[in-house]
Amino acid sequence: MSAVLVERDGNLLTIKLNRPERGNAIDFPLAEGLSAALKQVDSSVRVVLLAAEGKNFCVGGDLGEFGAAEKPGEFLTALAGQLHVAVKALAALDVPLVIALQGAAGGAGMSLALLGDVVVCGKSSKLRPAYLAVGLTPDGGMSWALPQRLGRTRFMDLLMTGDLLTAEQALAAGVVSRVVEDGEVWAEAFRLAKELEQGPTESYKRLKALVRDGADRSLSEQLDAEAIGIGASADSADGREGVAAFLERRPAKFGA
Repeated sequence: MSAVLVERDGNLLTIKLNRPERGNAIDFPLAEGLSAALKQVDSSVRVVLLAAEGKNFCVGGDLGEFGAAEKPGEFLTALAGQLHVAVKALAALDVPLVIALQGAAGGAGMSLALLGDVVVCGKSSKLRPAYLAVGLTPDGGMSWALPQRLGRTRFMDLLMTGDLLTAEQALAAGVVSRVVEDGEVWAEAFRLAKELEQGPTESYKRLKALVRDGADRSLSEQLDAEAIGIGASADSADGREGVAAFLERRPAKFGA
């Protein structure tokens, strides 16, 4: 059984973690499978949907395998390194990344959720960093992404105490973007992904670049980048179609 499933629906690529009996805990096959799946993102893909089989999104690293390792330090360094190949690929996506988060998202599973552009979360879901509870430190980019959402003090409190975030707390903190009934997570995430599939792909790409690079720029530099970006968008096929549709009072047909 493959640890990661890949499905194609038009221009939507769906990637599903597939170790439900282990809470989709991350081991080498899953980390490698996620990296391999992301290599299927080509110019025809307009949206990526990351989801998981079973009741939990991802409980984090597989501590059972870690505990059985002869050299645990080397094992975790290698596993984190393999996972980080996928993390870098997810972070570098030009197209929208939608995440369907049901049940628990712990440790590196929470790190994966932080990469989403749109994160649909179940009402009873729980997000917990969990690392310090077992004497470890974060991986998956959590120490970079989560302080940006929570601020340093709240982040340190959460990590050091091992507290969890409820779905509503995660929504208020900007860790997830939507909270729905538990049984509606997949349907809502898929609906949003298909909606984004019909959107202005080139403008999505420019938007993501502006946000990704903005943290390293001054306001003046960001304003310059925005001016260049909106001009390039206006010259693009999506920009021309969007403006024409607005003036003609009809729905835009991007990518047609």
